Amino acid sequence: MIEEHVERRAYQVEIALVFAVTLGLSGLRSLVRLLDSLLKPQPLNQQSVAINVPQARFDLLDLLAQLLGVVQLAAWGGLGLYLLWRGGTRLKALGLDRTRIGPDALGSLGLAALIGIPGLVFYLVAWQLGLNLAVQPSTLDESWWRGVVLLLAAAGNAWAEEVLVVGYLITRLKQLGWRDNTALLASSILRGSYHLYQGFGGFIGNVVMGLVFGKVWQRTNRLWVLIAAHTLLDVVAFVGYTLLRGNVSWLP
Repeated sequence: MIEEHVERRAYQVEIALVFAVTLGLSGLRSLVRLLDSLLKPQPLNQQSVAINVPQARFDLLDLLAQLLGVVQLAAWGGLGLYLLWRGGTRLKALGLDRTRIGPDALGSLGLAALIGIPGLVFYLVAWQLGLNLAVQPSTLDESWWRGVVLLLAAAGNAWAEEVLVVGYLITRLKQLGWRDNTALLASSILRGSYHLYQGFGGFIGNVVMGLVFGKVWQRTNRLWVLIAAHTLLDVVAFVGYTLLRGNVSWLP
């Protein structure tokens, strides 16, 4: 009994520390940014926010800074996996094995379509209603490395978010005795929190995405499906925006 209590406390502390240095802290920063946007005289839909932005004046230094950001995302996801592995959770149990490459690929395409098309419509409606800022997925300058960096950023975001928010958090919460639906809701709210900087639409849209993604994982235990689907969504958003910016009238 004492050992069980110590293990529960250790998991609670571990969760707090992991998210204090990763996406939980990002959620608090996003809340601060949203409050700052709400205090400005302009409505939310007359403000804009960019996701992938230049980080240095000189081209090669900017490339290095972008790559370091990708490394950080990879390390965040790696931290979650390492802690689960140290606790006795096999990566195969999370769905990170290579035994179902074909079905996983098909599943990720379907999941990306299920979320991506309605998600774009919801974002545009939320923006028109003044519930969201105009989100610019990329404002990187034209450079020979821009496309590669956007692809890596998409993969890094997907890896960090799905491993930490779904695979790691839901697993740990279940080990703490949480019910499946309660753990799923907590995971989804966390996902929405670090998108608050985009506005209320960004929060709601990502909570819904979290509910769908988390439920898919709970039923299939295939984390690769979520990672691949999320990567595809971000690639379309990052690269697609870069190609369409200034060429279509409906895009903010």
